[in-house]
Amino acid sequence: MRLFEAIIDANHRAVAGDASAGLHPADFADNLPVIALTCVDPRLNAFFPNALALPGEQFIWLRNAGNIITGPMSSTMRSLALACAVKGGEEIAIIGHTDCQVAKTTTVALLEKLKSLGVDRSRLPDNLSEFFGTFGSERQNVIKACDFVRSSPLIGPKIPVHGLMLDIETGKLDWVVNGYTALAASVQPTMPKLDFAALGAAGSSKDFEMGEMKFPEMKIGEAAVKPLPSQPPQVRIVGTPVVEAPEATSGQVAQFAEKNWPKVPPPTLPPLKKKSPPPPTIQPRPKFPGKY
Repeated sequence: MRLFEAIIDANHRAVAGDASAGLHPADFADNLPVIALTCVDPRLNAFFPNALALPGEQFIWLRNAGNIITGPMSSTMRSLALACAVKGGEEIAIIGHTDCQVAKTTTVALLEKLKSLGVDRSRLPDNLSEFFGTFGSERQNVIKACDFVRSSPLIGPKIPVHGLMLDIETGKLDWVVNGYTALAASVQPTMPKLDFAALGAAGSSKDFEMGEMKFPEMKIGEAAVKPLPSQPPQVRIVGTPVVEAPEATSGQVAQFAEKNWPKVPPPTLPPLKKKSPPPPTIQPRPKFPGKY
């Protein structure tokens, strides 16, 4: 069982009433100390580090309003990076809690509260939600914070980043992001290296020798000037019919028709009728003087 798996197990047993529930930190010396980012809510003072069953000297506690991280290079990320590099933190936990007042505060309500404190709106950033990192879901805020930490170049790739939720009424801890699973999923498999010496010993390959190369005995340009045959040879691929020239195909069809098709006599046409002689030309009657 790994450190935070043992912490969650001991926490659940303690909440259920097991008086003997606890943790043996000496069994996890290589995973200590841990770094925890929580909210500034004063109600959390009674829970940490007791809820994790850790001694105070093995618990590096960072806090801000809403346990918010606004980006992989934010000031909170700088504190987490220094806690790892300087204080020797081995694992990171982003711990949200139920009934968070930051989650219940809308942007409009925040502006009213700041105004009552004498803070002028014109001196504030345009996008207040982005600047303050306000949120409406405690769980989603923890997931977002873990994503920022995991993607930050300031945090070593081998440090687990967990996300937890604390019930402010009972002190029970629950998983939101299992850092061990997320860390294993982010590790890319590496391609095995080929042992060429072993391949050569097994006979799969051998050293290249120039004497074994066989080049065609042909002068450069000889293929270009060599006349092509009048009719290229037919190439047949196994399983495919031979494609013949159109002239040969038409000749075979004509021979088959001559032998097998019935002989149809040519149609006979009726004899042409002789043309009738043209009618005689009508001669105009001559006119003579006198009456008619």
